[in-house]
Amino acid sequence: MAARYGDLEKHASQDVQDLSNARTYKLAPLCIAYAKQKKYDKAFPCFDQLEKNLKRGDTNYTDIEQQEKDSPLIMSLARMGSRMSNTSLEMDFTPYFYVMRAETYMDIGEFDKAIADARSAIAAKPREPRRLRSHEITTLGVLALAEALSGKRDAALADARKLEAIGTESPYHLFAIDKHFWLAKTYMALGDYPRALHFMEIKETADARRSRESANQLLGGNARGESIWEFQMLPTAFMRHKSQLEVGRTAEAKQGYDELLAKPKIRENGEIYWRILFDRGRIAAGEGDLPSAIDFYRRAVDIIEQQRSTINTETSKIGFVGDKQDVYRQLVSALIDAGDIAGAFEYVERSKSRALVDLLAGKQDFVIHGNSPEKVEALLAKVELADTAQLIQEGGESKQKTRSSALEARERLRQESPQLASLVSVSSLKAPEIQSLLAPDEMLIEYYANGPDLIAFVATKATLNAVKLDGKALTENVRRFRKAAETPDSPEAAPLSRQLYQQLVAPLSPQLTKAKLTLIAHGPLHYMPFAALHDGQAYLVERFALRLLPSASILPFLRQSPPSTPGDLLAFGNPDLGNPHYDLEFAQKEAITITQGRPQSRTLLRKDANETAFRRYAGNFRYLHFATHGQFNADAPLQSALMLTGDSQSDGRLTVDKLYSMRLNADLVTLSACETGLGKVASGDDVVGLTRGFLYAGASTIVASLWQVDDQSTAFLMMRFYENLKHTDKREALRLAQLETRRKYAHPFYWAAFQLTGAAR
Repeated sequence: MAARYGDLEKHASQDVQDLSNARTYKLAPLCIAYAKQKKYDKAFPCFDQLEKNLKRGDTNYTDIEQQEKDSPLIMSLARMGSRMSNTSLEMDFTPYFYVMRAETYMDIGEFDKAIADARSAIAAKPREPRRLRSHEITTLGVLALAEALSGKRDAALADARKLEAIGTESPYHLFAIDKHFWLAKTYMALGDYPRALHFMEIKETADARRSRESANQLLGGNARGESIWEFQMLPTAFMRHKSQLEVGRTAEAKQGYDELLAKPKIRENGEIYWRILFDRGRIAAGEGDLPSAIDFYRRAVDIIEQQRSTINTETSKIGFVGDKQDVYRQLVSALIDAGDIAGAFEYVERSKSRALVDLLAGKQDFVIHGNSPEKVEALLAKVELADTAQLIQEGGESKQKTRSSALEARERLRQESPQLASLVSVSSLKAPEIQSLLAPDEMLIEYYANGPDLIAFVATKATLNAVKLDGKALTENVRRFRKAAETPDSPEAAPLSRQLYQQLVAPLSPQLTKAKLTLIAHGPLHYMPFAALHDGQAYLVERFALRLLPSASILPFLRQSPPSTPGDLLAFGNPDLGNPHYDLEFAQKEAITITQGRPQSRTLLRKDANETAFRRYAGNFRYLHFATHGQFNADAPLQSALMLTGDSQSDGRLTVDKLYSMRLNADLVTLSACETGLGKVASGDDVVGLTRGFLYAGASTIVASLWQVDDQSTAFLMMRFYENLKHTDKREALRLAQLETRRKYAHPFYWAAFQLTGAAR
């Protein structure tokens, strides 16, 4: 009840040495501890064993023997009541199991599974009549919330009405709080804040208040000078004040939030704490108090970033799916309004780091770059232990010491393995550091979509400016242009290209004084071929040599000089995918041609173009080239893959997930395949796809495509690209190859899909 789930795990794990042999009354607390701490890799195996226990009849949740030892007086009273009412002291855990797992499924966005478990919970009625009313309220509340979060609005409203109809008159007055809580959560998830507020403001009856006070006294809350319900009531208070804010009762929300921020316990509830700070910032901004708004936003960001993987969606707690990136967006806008351009730029970079952390939080088998992998592994373990210890500590001096230990461990990890540290913690560079890494003849443009506005940060070695652009209809404009660009001979490509040039580039023209552009996309711009933007006289690629980066903070990780490798170019061409429909005649010719006349180069075709060969040979070549199919998985970005031939040792799918656990030494990886430049845009906008995977694996530069490219024109473009590489840098080599291809194949479909990401030299 105090939400000390770290302590609960510590004590429960002492009772459970082996999941398969643990009784339900010992196992259930451990599962609860895992779920509440969001340790899903441990929670779901625990749930699986619990389900097996229940199916074989081990359903009792009451540890009678332990309770006899802990509270003999209470247990003797309980036994007496049990005999008088002819009921059992044992409690059937079955319905509560399904409720617990449904809430956990909601946490991770598996709403259909949550709905199924909620229905199983409804069907598993408790044997004790006295528990029926509470069971009905809780299970129907979970079902309505899961339906609301999954977008099943009509079903959620129907079940909410059923919940409203359940009576909570005496002797069920204590259940009224739970009933109103579930209804408010459901209506918040549906965006109906007036209705949510209605249930949050229903007064507790005098009988219910007396019952709670009696329970508090019996369980020792008064002796400690606090209520045993205090921690559990924080979400209720937050929901009430959140609803007040959303319906325009700002003064009440402000007062309520300030009262909550004064409570020491609120700092132990990070998933609510950052939201209150964020809303207080919104209120301050609405009052014109920009310095206070910035302070609140910064504090909210600090809470979010301290808790790397412990703040996730919290949907099962409060029914309100908040977007952590909203905090960054509001803070960036406030900093720009305050004239702090460098600060705004730095928080844009931090927001992208946060997005990657969120997406990769559950993946811990990263390859460790550097000379001391054992030392780095020990530091990574220390970071994990410190994070866990922070959750267990209740507060005060011990919490501060633990936090200091965590910060020290992260700093040491950053020094030993900066790339790995960038994946397990939120980190970014200061603006002057980023500017110092730009070439004298280079300009960086970082776009940041912020509601209806689009902000462009324009940086050189000496200057940093921010320009607000018109972001209206940006997604639709990019979608239409993409469709036209990837459709050969489409007449709409030219006018749409000019329209987007006016929206994205023309307002920046007075500042575009350098020959080389480094572009950092955001939102829908990740899917746009910048090279094909046209100003009415020429394409952007005719005026500038272009490269893209996923974020500016990746600049220090890009190798600036070619690696020392025994081999030059390794090409994989037209792998045998078991279906003639997928054969690529020109891709095979392309792979053969680009290796001809290059000493220490090799071409692997058909069955030889397999994943096993990639793992065996790839680390020994300067250039890696894939003339094959790619597969983009928007729902599971870590499973996006290059398709190679399968064999006895691998399935042939070279996935992003695998790349994060590999070590390459390539100066250039060319993905002459379908949709290989695409990736999943997370809520914070960092893109995780094949390009990001190859960068982390150690490749300096990746050339990849945005759409399904033409086999013949691509073969020509690639042959010109590698020929140009003999005389110039990678960025210019791709530019010249695209211009040469355009002279032969005019439409952007044939030459504009390919983009260069990473090191330019």
